[in-house]
Amino acid sequence: MRKSSIYYLLVTISLIFGCKEAAKPTAADEVEVKVVEELTSPAKESSALPHLMSNKDVALLSWVETSGDTMATMKYSELVDGKWQSSKNILTGTDWFVNWADYPMITENNGSLWSHVLKKSTAGTYSYDIKMNVKPKGATEWKTDLPLHTDGTPTEHGFVSIVPYNDHFFVNWLDGRNTEENEVGERGAMSLRAGVVSVTGEMLEEYELDARTCDCCQTTSVITDNGPIVIYRDRSADEIRDISIVRQVTGEWTAPKAIHEDNWQIKGCPVNGPKVDALGNNVVVAWFTGAENAPKVQVSFSSDGGEVFTAPIVIAEGIIMGRVDVLWTDEDNAVVSWMEANDKSALFKAMIVRKNGTTSKQQVITKMADSRKSGFPQMEMVEETLYFAWTEQVAAVTQVRTAKMSVDAFSFN
Repeated sequence: MRKSSIYYLLVTISLIFGCKEAAKPTAADEVEVKVVEELTSPAKESSALPHLMSNKDVALLSWVETSGDTMATMKYSELVDGKWQSSKNILTGTDWFVNWADYPMITENNGSLWSHVLKKSTAGTYSYDIKMNVKPKGATEWKTDLPLHTDGTPTEHGFVSIVPYNDHFFVNWLDGRNTEENEVGERGAMSLRAGVVSVTGEMLEEYELDARTCDCCQTTSVITDNGPIVIYRDRSADEIRDISIVRQVTGEWTAPKAIHEDNWQIKGCPVNGPKVDALGNNVVVAWFTGAENAPKVQVSFSSDGGEVFTAPIVIAEGIIMGRVDVLWTDEDNAVVSWMEANDKSALFKAMIVRKNGTTSKQQVITKMADSRKSGFPQMEMVEETLYFAWTEQVAAVTQVRTAKMSVDAFSFN
């Protein structure tokens, strides 16, 4: 072979292999962008039952720490410049009803603080009252153990929802006063009650909103431009347990009305309440249903303060545990969170959902235990950052953990 032929052959081979594109990295080579940043938690070991709240420029986290078999302490921390401050005690007790699904709460209104715990009223297992704790603006100490209700029955009272309302607080709860057995052995149903409480702990107004509700699902409330609304799991005579709404309009409360007729017929309480948020009269509700043996999380929107809702948007379905939360990020977008089973654990997830039904990719916030001790994860937004709180369980030890992520970190690709 001539030299020139060999030269052209080598050049051709060089071009063939030299012009090949560099191999693209495989999925294993790609580095996942970390969008969820875990924060230093102010809660110690043996902590659980977190509750997050934000109001204007104030964000608070409360939780309960236990010691021994009966000692419990409610604590809280304030978020300052994106960091949780050292914890402060609200009160300690040995006679509390501590339940994985019925967690104590804290809220704030113009510098005044309000919180609650559940305290046993008799030796009976399911006999407990809601006790308020208040710290008005300027006060140096908490005023504790104030009664929210005065019926005096040895029954269940709990599943509180509390929000700032004008210069006061709007609070609602599930009330078991009608479930006490009467002279002929009959018992009534769990009811939904609400009221307006002053920053010093006085009940200014009180109402019964629904005479028959699900017994042990969380309630949720918010203030729209029209007034307060309460969302909760209802209970029909046929054991249909769908999500209902009651609204205060021009000073009067509307009759209970279903957000959507899932027709979930179940004899027992699923312990899985809804969540609501509002921007003016724009309302968003998230909830879990197991209707037709098809567990799923749904979201529905309203633009008139909750009078009419859109058809539900299915967020997640399959091996869903529920335990939802929802927040507006702006007038067109909301972020919803939930838990779903994952082999022998659970995933705490979140995603953006738009009014038109468009959704972002699901974002895993953290991996959790799938037991009751993991409780109900929390979510709040401060400016453009989402903050999360949940209970981590390692063996028998629990601890409240927290994390944050930017609202802009959700992917729609």
